[in-house]
Amino acid sequence: MSGPPSRVYVARLAGLPVYDPNGDQVGKVRDVIVMLRQGTQPPRVLGLVVEVFTRRRIFLPMTRVTSVDVGHVITTGLVNMRRFEQRSTEVLVIGELLDRTVTIRESGTEATVFDLAMEQWRTRDWVLSKVAVTEGGKRFRRRRGQSHVLDWAEVSGFAQVEEGQGATHILAAFESMKPADLAGVLHELSPKRRKEIAAALDDERLADVLEELPEDVQVEILAGLDTERAADVLEEMSPDDAADLIAELPTETAEALLTLMEPDEAEDVRRLLTYEERTAGGLMTSEPVILPADATVADALAHVRNAELSPALAAMIYVCRPPLETPTGRFIGIGHIQRLLREPPSALVSGVLDTDLDGLRPDDSLHAVSKYLATYNLVAAPVLDEEGRLLGAVTVDDVLDHLLPDDWREPNQREADGHAPR
Repeated sequence: MSGPPSRVYVARLAGLPVYDPNGDQVGKVRDVIVMLRQGTQPPRVLGLVVEVFTRRRIFLPMTRVTSVDVGHVITTGLVNMRRFEQRSTEVLVIGELLDRTVTIRESGTEATVFDLAMEQWRTRDWVLSKVAVTEGGKRFRRRRGQSHVLDWAEVSGFAQVEEGQGATHILAAFESMKPADLAGVLHELSPKRRKEIAAALDDERLADVLEELPEDVQVEILAGLDTERAADVLEEMSPDDAADLIAELPTETAEALLTLMEPDEAEDVRRLLTYEERTAGGLMTSEPVILPADATVADALAHVRNAELSPALAAMIYVCRPPLETPTGRFIGIGHIQRLLREPPSALVSGVLDTDLDGLRPDDSLHAVSKYLATYNLVAAPVLDEEGRLLGAVTVDDVLDHLLPDDWREPNQREADGHAPR
């Protein structure tokens, strides 16, 4: 590393871009890997966990880091693209050490870790040298005392397994992450740590993250919540994702959760559960953007600005006769947002609808749905019953979820890449 070594606080590394010597971005920092040592010796920093653009997490040894500066990390350019797999002797600093309750040796006071600093010794080895803590451990969540930055040797307790570890500071480090990226972080952690972080997330954020996790991890996290909160989280999920998750639960548990959910939300999920999984009915969401025939272009654009809509759902509106909740009155047609943007805001959407598409039927197969989207170059499609009422919409991301291998969400899925283990 060029220039004098500087102290680097680990929580501030999360999300920093990693560049090669030519200035091309390699990925983003997701965590720091250390190896704890006996006694009061500071842990040796082994390297960084870096997420490259394929969402794969790789291991970047500190020997290949030439600069850790404000706003970026620079490497030698030699990067092994093999997936990172944590060894039993390794510890994730952000994932496992933040929010840990430790003891200040001199006073015996409990404290909570909110950051750790690493620096490079004259031997060129990187170590975790400092621990930033706030007095007050898990028994004093509401009465936090003075903050300190202490030498590693001045605290104890990192080697112990802590029950009920908090998650405030790890979530602060990953606050700006998209749900899919945070899901990847959670998947890498132990079930114990996943449970603690899930408990600290608000219902909406947890719902978004659950939708991006493999089904077995979804079930594990949901099982760690009390029943009422689990029902609240399911309500925040899109109905199709909630139905997929509930279908994986034991019948008794599923029924208990559906009973606790709001009746309207539960009704949508129950209806989706009646369809076979790999059909249009099993793939669709029951909450597309539905408008009446007298809505204006301005009305349509206001509805699709909803930040909670996926890009595919926001790409078109569905115009129907009342009622406007699925199953609706007679389906009239779809309005493509790209077309609506070329119309005056006061124009009626009924004047620019695409009425030539027949729509899908709920029992259409996954193959038929894929062919339909490809034939008409659509990112979403209406699903209609025999009476021409809108039941929901299938989006291209729902289809891809089922066309890709079952384990495509697994961060540690092995791929033949020819790299030797690190």
